Amino acid sequence: MQKILIEGGHPLNGKVRISGAKNSAVALLPAAILADSAVTIEGLPNISDVETLSDLLEEIGGTVSRQDNNITIDPANMVAMPLPNGKVKKLRASYYFMGAMLGKFGKAVIGLPGGCFLGPRPIDQHIKGFEALGATVTNEQGAIYLRAEELRGARIYLDVVSVGATINIMLAAVRAKGKTVIENAAKEPEIIDVATLLSNMGAKIKGVGTDVIRIEGVPSLEGCTHTIIPDRIEAGTYAIAAAAQGEEVIIDNVIPQHIESLIAKLREMGVTVEDGDEQLLIRPGKTFKSVDIKTLVYPGFPTDLQQPFTSLLTKAEQTGVVTDTIYSARLKHIDELRRMNAIIKVEGGSVIVSGPSQLEGAKVKASDLRAGAALIVAGLMANGVTEITGVDHIDRGYEQITEKLSELGARIWREEMTDEEIIQLQNS
Repeated sequence: MQKILIEGGHPLNGKVRISGAKNSAVALLPAAILADSAVTIEGLPNISDVETLSDLLEEIGGTVSRQDNNITIDPANMVAMPLPNGKVKKLRASYYFMGAMLGKFGKAVIGLPGGCFLGPRPIDQHIKGFEALGATVTNEQGAIYLRAEELRGARIYLDVVSVGATINIMLAAVRAKGKTVIENAAKEPEIIDVATLLSNMGAKIKGVGTDVIRIEGVPSLEGCTHTIIPDRIEAGTYAIAAAAQGEEVIIDNVIPQHIESLIAKLREMGVTVEDGDEQLLIRPGKTFKSVDIKTLVYPGFPTDLQQPFTSLLTKAEQTGVVTDTIYSARLKHIDELRRMNAIIKVEGGSVIVSGPSQLEGAKVKASDLRAGAALIVAGLMANGVTEITGVDHIDRGYEQITEKLSELGARIWREEMTDEEIIQLQNS
């Protein structure tokens, strides 16, 4: 088990290339189940979530081969093997096996998903969609059992805008008989990415990127080659890091339109952001103006960038307010930032950040993926050395983050934890 150490105060300069989108990858890999021949996905990030999903595909009989950042999945020998526990518990996106296996085999047994704990994140809208398509869904001994004699298209209204439910219903519906309409659908770029893969496989999908998606079911889908989109959350994280501690940083392989809400807030703070077709140039000003942010469904400010942005706000003058309307419990980084001398408190579900405050290096723990990113941003700004444990969370979503930041000039490295440190971490 490793920890990350950062000697703060060193300016960032140069160019960083963004990897493929983690939030696309975790849906694209299960989607390959639906094909009847090999699917190749190019540009996947080298992160632990991709490894876990690849292992799960092999558990149900798929042949998975990897070359660099490309993976080929041959589903020819896949079966509806139950996946009740084990690796399913490692990440929440394992629930996409429900929709994919239901669409392909008419049945699935999937353990309740794991991943970062961010408060209640029910899958009731997923189940509502599956049942509308004709499936029977039961919870038996901690696993979800899905069974359908036949899936038939239906009109499904999502009570809340949900990326996971939109994708999962889409996966189940593409091979159902007849027409499915998903109303109040999510619009995230990752949904468009999954729909593009399915369309390349032969699915008939219209309206993706709007709040009404129409799907005409087809009897079979064929393999194809698909290139994943860049990771907008990774791009946003590096943009925040560049604003916090950069001099001039170019972010390469990014779609600026995907993070327009973040770019607007950075500019509002006084950061210079120049955008090209696939690049951003970030150049911070001498001082920062505090801003308020409220997370919203796309194209609003992403919940996944709330935590690293909170770290940046410690550098701004006066008071900023952060409100997460998506995951209100996504606040475990707050106590860790306080350890680093941040003047920050929680009031009525919002985070109040007063600044500017000079952060100080400390021993802190990443409680989830994006909290880890927040602590890295804080460590880059802090005096002295920051020591971050819980690195496994960070490695779920950021490819070679220590190497990429080192190339920009950060003093950041990894060390193996001692047995005593591991015991302390497990007991904390």
